[in-house]
This record gives sequence, structure tokens and C-alpha cells, in this order.
Amino acid sequence: MGLPDKKPCRIIVLDNNVPQLSLYYKPIIGDTVPEANRRDWDVSYDLGGAWKQARRVKRENSSLFKVDVVVYPELKLKNLVITQVYQVLFNLNPAIEISLWNGMKVTGQVIIPIYNEYGVSYEQVRQGYVTLSQSVRLPYNLFLTATIGAFNNYRWGGTLDVKHVFKDERFSVQGRVGYTGRSRFENWRWKVSPLKRVTWYLGGDFYWPEYNTAFSLKVEQYLLGEKGIRFDMVRNFRYASIGFYGMKVQNAGNKGYNGGFRFQIALPPYKYKRRGYIPRVLPSEYFGMSYNAGNEQYYGRSFNPRVDDNMATENSFNPYYIKSELLNF
Repeated sequence: MGLPDKKPCRIIVLDNNVPQLSLYYKPIIGDTVPEANRRDWDVSYDLGGAWKQARRVKRENSSLFKVDVVVYPELKLKNLVITQVYQVLFNLNPAIEISLWNGMKVTGQVIIPIYNEYGVSYEQVRQGYVTLSQSVRLPYNLFLTATIGAFNNYRWGGTLDVKHVFKDERFSVQGRVGYTGRSRFENWRWKVSPLKRVTWYLGGDFYWPEYNTAFSLKVEQYLLGEKGIRFDMVRNFRYASIGFYGMKVQNAGNKGYNGGFRFQIALPPYKYKRRGYIPRVLPSEYFGMSYNAGNEQYYGRSFNPRVDDNMATENSFNPYYIKSELLNF
């Protein structure tokens, strides 16, 4: 509905004003159906030549300089006490997010404890993510994201993420390098150690479109300097992503083997409207957690540099996933 008569149409999807993928429709000459069918759209990382002209057009409803207050629920479980099945930690972590130019996002988060069985150090209101992140898209389907600030797992410093999608868009490679120090907020004081720890990973990914399942294999260096291999399998649904992982890590217990599961669930409402520059208050797009089946507490640990970076949001711009949602809607 609403497409120009007998003319092709391309929709380019942006994330924080950085182009991710495009949906392209080309009418078939002699087709008796007057409107486009969902299955007629081609979804790809290819933006087409029109993007060079389209990006110069003034946007009618840009997200630049507009504020979101996003509340991230956090749930953690661990099984280390013989007399208790699980120790539980539940927090509500509101964050202010704002973009000041294309691809840039500033995030400031506060952790508010709701229920705590993890110990005294988790009782106080404290700083969460405080980051400045810049994303760019380069030719040949190359995506870069640089982030500096305070992250989770008591880290601060900087990271650089790289992702390249091949011509066969089921395959991609990605990597991350981080240079961080320890960061801790105690008694209303932010305590940090010098930047001296290098972490990294390099891996390949394959997406199985028939089942919306992603597979990845990575070689990694973790926070204590140990190295390891990690395999992930994630099945993606409309409102959830569920995955399993396995690891082999130097110096870890169980001969270095560990594994578990993780999930991300979309939180309603699933659609939001923005009214001018009035700040929006909304829940995070997804709620998730991971379960460490081997209870390894020291080795194989890493961190995430961005509060909204998870397996579900990453998959939301996968062209095969978008195409399947068009066909199943």
C-alpha cells in the first residue's frame, strides 16, 4: 500500500542514524496484483546506489538530541551454597541514553538493588554503565564500533568492535579488542585501577535461515589473561532468543570445560512513539540472563561494553530474520 505505481522502492533501516540493511521491492511487469506482497521484498545488507542521495535528504523525525530513559531489569543466579538452592540478585537499572550525532550514543546508568543475596557489596545504589560509543559503517559491509567508559563486570577503559559480512550474507566474521582496568563504585566513590588488561576475541558466524539459528565459534582472551574457545548456538523467535554455549578455557576447573544457556525476551509494549523532544520513559527492549552450569567463578570471564548489546538486538538487523518475519506476519 502506498508504493509508487510500477516503480521500485527501497527502504533503508537505520540504527542510531547508521544504515544497517535495506528492503527492496521491484514490481513485476504484467503482474495483475496491484500491491506488493510481503514475499516480494528482498532484504539485504546491500544499500543500493540510492543511499548516497537519500542520506543528504533532511530527516523528518531524527532521533538526534532526543532523550530516552530506559529501565533495564537485571536478574542473576548462582549456586554456591550447599544449604540454598540459588542465591538471587535482582536490580532495576535506569539509564539515560542520548545521541548527539550520527552513530554516537551517550549512556549513563544507575544500579538500584531490589533483592540481594549476593553480599554487602551489592547493597548500595551505584553507578552502572557510563559510556560514549561511536558506530560507523564502511564499504564492503564492514561495521566498526568504538566505546569508552565504565562497563559491567567492574571494568573501565575502551573497546573496538569489528564485524564484516561476506557476499553470502549467511557468513560473517567479527572481533573485539579491549584495553581496560578494574572499576568499582563503593561508598559513593569511584575507584579505578590503571589500564593494563588486554582482552580480545576473533570468531566466525553462520546463520541457518530455515530455522533462524545462529552459530558462532570464537577464540578469546579473558580478564585474567587466560585463553579459550567458545561455541554458541542461538535460536531466534519473534519475541525471544534462546541459546546454549560451551567453552574450553585455560586453568579453569572441570578440566577447562564449561557451558550453560542464555536467553533474551522482548518486553512489552513492542512499539513506542516519540513526541518531539519530550523524553521517553520505557523498559529495555529485551530482558535476559545467562546461566553458568559449571559454576566457574574466576576463569573465562569477560565483559560487555554497551548496555543494550545482546544476542537479540544484534539479530534484529539480520536480513534473513527480517525476511522470515515478513513471510510469517
